[in-house]
Amino acid sequence: MKVLARSGSDELARVYIAETETGKMVEFVESVQPPIPLEDKWVLILSTLFGCPVGCPFCDAGNFFEGKLTADEILAQVDYMVSRRFPSGAPGTRRLKIQFARMGEPALNDEVLEVLERLPALYPPGILFPSLSTVAPAGRDAFFESLADVKNRLYGKRFQLQFSIHSTDPAARAWLVPFEKWDLETIATYGESFHREGERKVTLNFALARGVPVSARAMRSLFDPATFLIKITPVNPTYQAKRNGISSLVAPDGDAGGIVDELRGLGYDVILSIGEVEENHIGSNCGQHMTHYLDGARELEDAYTYPVIERRTA
Repeated sequence: MKVLARSGSDELARVYIAETETGKMVEFVESVQPPIPLEDKWVLILSTLFGCPVGCPFCDAGNFFEGKLTADEILAQVDYMVSRRFPSGAPGTRRLKIQFARMGEPALNDEVLEVLERLPALYPPGILFPSLSTVAPAGRDAFFESLADVKNRLYGKRFQLQFSIHSTDPAARAWLVPFEKWDLETIATYGESFHREGERKVTLNFALARGVPVSARAMRSLFDPATFLIKITPVNPTYQAKRNGISSLVAPDGDAGGIVDELRGLGYDVILSIGEVEENHIGSNCGQHMTHYLDGARELEDAYTYPVIERRTA
């Protein structure tokens, strides 16, 4: 794998754009989460597909889809970032969070399961904290059954599962995630079977967009707060969001229109994840840097403003 370009800073986040041996391009990210130092937590965000077939109207990854990465190609992303920071190959952090959440829907690639099987033999198991974010594509029941098995055998309470929901309204959810997927009832049933006492709760993520309905009471009727927690994020500035007129309901100061207090009042743990504004400029937040790179570094007003540094290294 050759890294062709990078953007960002070691103090917050870096995006890497690479070319595989087959000539296809992929991107991946490393980040820290201030004020937590790298020694305590380091986050690696991996791609699992070349592009994405889901086509969410606020995500820049859906502009193309050229197939699935192999397990070796996914692990090569980890190896590059670890080797760059820690030439000895031993990550100098107490918590290595590996997120399958960059380019591509991970549940569409069985190689992700192979990666999860192999990681504990490559890095100290006690520091590994995998996180998988999914829209719950239909027809992938076998993948999700195997995912639960891998979690139970190898990770337990160190594994995080997140479902990207975005709306409780079926029509709005169909627009935001235009792909055949599990309904909310099926997600609730699976989440209950996936979660075990003492483990991390299953996360329901809502990137809150203006005009998109989200009902706290509808969630409470399906999702038990003992099993599920709610994560509220802004809609980050991307080319697709701008093109489709999608703007964030969540303000930079964290105001989310009262939904956070309502959810907490119904017994949910709620994470309001705003992130660093600078990450939008780096392009390391949700959204993809690949479009920015391939289209000649076009800038958005609020994103992708860091310079892309061209490089050619093995």
